Order: sequence, then C-alpha cells, then structure tokens
Amino acid sequence: MMQATLVLIKPDGLKKSLTGNVLTRLSETKLDIVAARIVKVSKALAENHYIQLKDKPFFDELLKYLMGEYHKKKVMALVYYGEDAIDKVRKICGATNPEEADPVSIRGAYGRITTKGVYENVIHASTNEQESEREIKLWFQPDEIIVDLYPTKNSKEKIDRRVWA
Repeated sequence: MMQATLVLIKPDGLKKSLTGNVLTRLSETKLDIVAARIVKVSKALAENHYIQLKDKPFFDELLKYLMGEYHKKKVMALVYYGEDAIDKVRKICGATNPEEADPVSIRGAYGRITTKGVYENVIHASTNEQESEREIKLWFQPDEIIVDLYPTKNSKEKIDRRVWA
C-alpha cells in the first residue's frame, strides 16, 4: 500500500551533524522524498505535534527539546512516500527509547536519554496512517509536497507575510 510518513531529524541530530548518516540509512527503504524543509519550531508547532502527550510529566521538556532549546534551534522535516512507507521508516528508526532500540537502528546508534529523562532519539517517524496525515498537514502545505497526498481545495486568503525586499 502506498503511504506517506513524516520524518523529523531533531535538533540533537542536526547538532551532532548526523543528517547525512540518517538520510543514508533512510535511503535503504527505497522510498521517495517528496518534501523537505528546515524549520525553526515554534512552541505552537511543538505543542500541536506532541498533542497526544500533553498530559505527560515530561511534556514541557519535550517541547523544549523539539524547539531546540538544548541544541540547534532547527529541525529537518521530510515526507517519505512509497510502498509501506510507515513500517519501513519505523523499522530503520528503531524503538523510541534509545536504550531499547536495536543498536544498528538510527535511535540505537545515535540516541540517548538525558538526566532529565528526555529521549534524545535523533529522529521522529509517524506511527500510523492517521498520525502521518495529521503530522504532514501540520508541518507542510500542499504546494510544498511534490505529489498530491490528500484532497485539497483552492482558497483565496489575504495573509500578511514576510517577502523579499
């Protein structure tokens, strides 16, 4: 089944210059990258991304981590697309807890748990199709993705935004 999945190379992965290593490992999936961008993560984006964990005691630390308060203030967001994309990517990523992840997985090789209990696991990958769609729509606009993943509509909106001078 053709699927799309969101992948985030988190701030600790960028600080440790692991982007090339992670992308090389992900290339083993033979999936296509259909969107990519570097993002400065706002608190609102971090909260929406981790909305399902809002009642956990580590939620505030998790937000700080994703926003780059402990590392670089950026994340590389990608959308991978292809046959069974979610399972293929999650298998290479390994278990969320770096100490439980297979040592040859991305998280097993590069992740750690901080003294505050935050999983610095280098990478995020969507867990299922519903989360994938929610997350992709959160991180990307339709025109930033080179394939049509989900239904869209045209909208005429007046939006104030920065433009090149």
